[in-house]
Amino acid sequence: MTEFEVWAPRRQRVRVEVAGSVHELSPAGGGWWRVEVPTAGPGTDYAYLLDDDATPLPDPRSRRQPHGVHGPSQVYRPEAFAWTDHGWTGRALPGSVIYELHIGTFTPAGTFDAAIERLEHLVDLGVDLVEVLPVNAVDGPRNWGYDGVLWYAVTENYGGPEAFQRFVDACHRRGLGVVLDVVYNHLGPSGAYLDRFGPYFAGQNIWGPSLNLDGPGSDEVRRYVLDNAAMWLRDFHLDGLRLDAVHALHDSRAVHLLEDVSTEVEALSAHVRRPLSLIAESDLNDPKLVTAREGGGYGLHAQWDDDIHHQLHAALTGERQGYYVDFGSLPGLAATLRQAFFHTDTESAFRRRAHGRAVNTRLIPGHRFLAYLQNHDQIGNRAVGDRISATLSPGLLACGAALVLCSPYTPMLFMGEEWGATTPWQFFSHFPDAELRENVRRGRTEEFAEHGWDAAAVVPDPNADATFTDSKLDWSEPDKEPHASLLRTYQELIALRRARPELSDPWLYRLRVDVREADRIIVLRRGSVWVAVNLGAAPAVVALGKPAGEIVLASADAAIDGTELALPAESFAVIEV
Repeated sequence: MTEFEVWAPRRQRVRVEVAGSVHELSPAGGGWWRVEVPTAGPGTDYAYLLDDDATPLPDPRSRRQPHGVHGPSQVYRPEAFAWTDHGWTGRALPGSVIYELHIGTFTPAGTFDAAIERLEHLVDLGVDLVEVLPVNAVDGPRNWGYDGVLWYAVTENYGGPEAFQRFVDACHRRGLGVVLDVVYNHLGPSGAYLDRFGPYFAGQNIWGPSLNLDGPGSDEVRRYVLDNAAMWLRDFHLDGLRLDAVHALHDSRAVHLLEDVSTEVEALSAHVRRPLSLIAESDLNDPKLVTAREGGGYGLHAQWDDDIHHQLHAALTGERQGYYVDFGSLPGLAATLRQAFFHTDTESAFRRRAHGRAVNTRLIPGHRFLAYLQNHDQIGNRAVGDRISATLSPGLLACGAALVLCSPYTPMLFMGEEWGATTPWQFFSHFPDAELRENVRRGRTEEFAEHGWDAAAVVPDPNADATFTDSKLDWSEPDKEPHASLLRTYQELIALRRARPELSDPWLYRLRVDVREADRIIVLRRGSVWVAVNLGAAPAVVALGKPAGEIVLASADAAIDGTELALPAESFAVIEV
């Protein structure tokens, strides 16, 4: 026996076609329709028929779409999965190291099961939480995941919902938590049928249709989001969600959707008795997102911090085009490391206006901000999808790693970063509709020109097979030099962060940062542990002001002589002072 239910408040008649038989649904109040079908079990195909339209439509809350996003849904019962993680107590975000990966390009096979085979690498690296890019159903054989249209279904491209459960279960067996990237700010351009069922949409943003979060009929639309968040955490045993581009959520209600999500996830966390984390992506530089609800905030647990990324990227690479125009000086990097945001109601040359709000560093800990050298956006949204390892020396890559992993923030790595992967990570998709493919190709080229890239640059065709396959990691690299040495440096930095409480101390007001711009020297003072970094092309001497103890970790042959540290070019040293 299976109950079929769907919200279709503006329809006069709703039917469901189940394995070739059509059944009438009855009104159940509040715009909902329901019917029980005794012959429908797991694996049964079904689709809805609205009014007298003969077009079968997939279930907006479909749990499986084996025939694609335009085809019928299939009954799937996640509770039937045989979990083995009964003793799993979760991973709290404070103190953790996050590893962001895309299932389709993490391995040559690009499936959940293939990813399981590489989890020992993450354990050896010292990762705590694996952040997986979106996995919901999308039109076409490959995609970053941000064009999903059926948010409750796991794409078959990676193996479907049961394979995802196997992946999470395997992570938990190895002590790894799993965070899923979810997209609530828009739907993809192909296969979004929600508006045929009810008032789900409220206009468009730059990526696609946006949700009706505050207009007539929006209560059930918000419930669609809240139930989806709960589903991932409950039915797939996830340890957290990364909420994509929350600045694009248009919600004028007194209680914002983000606060609603935070409230419900806190209740679910109490029920499952393990920490559940919510991490926002936002370009607002607004600490309200990670301020506790008791303090008038939304109560999210963390947010991505692009200001830290931009400062590090610009300082390491020297790039100043586009949104990097405000960043790159060592004093600016020092200020950002101390206060989380660079723009704190200060002038943004890129935006041509004041931007951001200051963080109260005595009340808001640094672990509520994610720091990173690279991520999928900052690589994939470059004209050719090049990583910083394509231009920086191994020494500078190690310096960047030290600044992130020895900072008061929650570090996040992007897959392959830890060994300086030479493979690019480019923007790719492949919609079946040829006109849509051409629109995507043309739109990407135009977007790069707007952001300061050379309009004549050869931008890889997002639709080409090679753009996707070239973005897959080369797993032969970690055993070769210079990759193996950089990988050891990442492992040692993460191990040191765990071993020394000074390095995971999240209180920003206790961090001191000194810089010498002319010599490209920056020093982080973390209690009795100092992290000295020479970004310059020449050796330098760092005056310590007092006799130092020992060098705990160094990326080159650093040496202490009394009160001075001799630091080779493009290297770092962690010292006891």
